[in-house]
Amino acid sequence: MKIGILVGMENTFPPALIEKINSMNAGVTAEYLKTGGVKAEDGCEYRLIFDRISHEIPYYRGMLKHAVLNGTIVVNNPFWWSADDKFFNYSLATKLGVAVPKTVLLPQKAYIKGVTDASLRNLEFPLKWQEILDYVGVPAFLKPFDGGGWKNVYKIHSLEELWRCYDETDTLCMTLQEAIEFEEYVRCYCVGRKDVLVMIYDPANRRYVPRTERELPKDLEDRIVRDTILLCESLGYDLNTVEFAVRDGIPYAIDFMNPAPDADIHSVTEPYFNWILDAMSKLLVDYALNGVPTIKHHRWHRFLDNDAIPASQV
Repeated sequence: MKIGILVGMENTFPPALIEKINSMNAGVTAEYLKTGGVKAEDGCEYRLIFDRISHEIPYYRGMLKHAVLNGTIVVNNPFWWSADDKFFNYSLATKLGVAVPKTVLLPQKAYIKGVTDASLRNLEFPLKWQEILDYVGVPAFLKPFDGGGWKNVYKIHSLEELWRCYDETDTLCMTLQEAIEFEEYVRCYCVGRKDVLVMIYDPANRRYVPRTERELPKDLEDRIVRDTILLCESLGYDLNTVEFAVRDGIPYAIDFMNPAPDADIHSVTEPYFNWILDAMSKLLVDYALNGVPTIKHHRWHRFLDNDAIPASQV
């Protein structure tokens, strides 16, 4: 029984994970996955594939969907991942009762060749820019609705600055989001939709704060853990990170579409690296041996049903 590890440029987490799984002597082995031309009638030699890179390589995403169709477990599930975007995340969080910043989805500035004015006849023009900015407030962040890695992100302080930055976004679909001026910033690993590691992060110095230096109040940490699990259960992710900006004691979920989160020992530091290494190796071996457990709570598709439970009853 084999686990295939699908990776990009990472150099510390994947080899450590392979070594850890193989040292467990659980009847499961791990190796770097190899793939090439995939025939529609092909099966898949792996019981489980751990995906760290398909968000950047469309071929990998197609291959992984084919593997799922042929009985392979893929972490994270490529179908959930393909359906997701960050604006949808914020909308879902609102339904779930998780605090998020005020966020507006904006039409694109430009379009691919072949799109004409007739293609856009349903779009309001001009946009009610002042109304949008009044709702979100300043400062605000203009950022891609499905992006990551802090790419193409602008901090906005005025309507004129919003127009100038928006004009640079070309075909990217963007969101405008309230900037939370936070007292504390927290990043959480969530594994198996049940195990959560809360990490205090210092964005100004780009470092994780050891627990020996600072602790969160228990009620705040309990709420962060609860919201993290609720979001990951609803999104269907077996590995994810959820980031919170804490303002006036309220944790606002800022970013929670991270199904291939950074796990490099040099950035997350050794104690947190060891936690994610141990948690993921146990999860992957368990899934390979026993399959993926049934979700106890909610995935987002329930909100698409006509009889969806109102947010007030979640």
